[in-house]
Amino acid sequence: MTLERLRILREEKKLTQQQVADRLFIAQRTYSRYETGERAVPLEVLVEISKFFDVSTDYLLELTDNRRKFY
Repeated sequence: MTLERLRILREEKKLTQQQVADRLFIAQRTYSRYETGERAVPLEVLVEISKFFDVSTDYLLELTDNRRKFY
């Protein structure tokens, strides 16, 4: 599965893959593989990405088009 929304969110914030990877404490190549779907995103990393971009995990996984988090 490609997480196209990862790329879109990153580009909206005008961030490089390296900048996002640094915030997540992972390698840039690992983050790149998440964006292209070459590697599955571990649940704990998905949650951190959700927090970083302030969107729901459902949005990242394309289960909804609503970016808002559910509380």
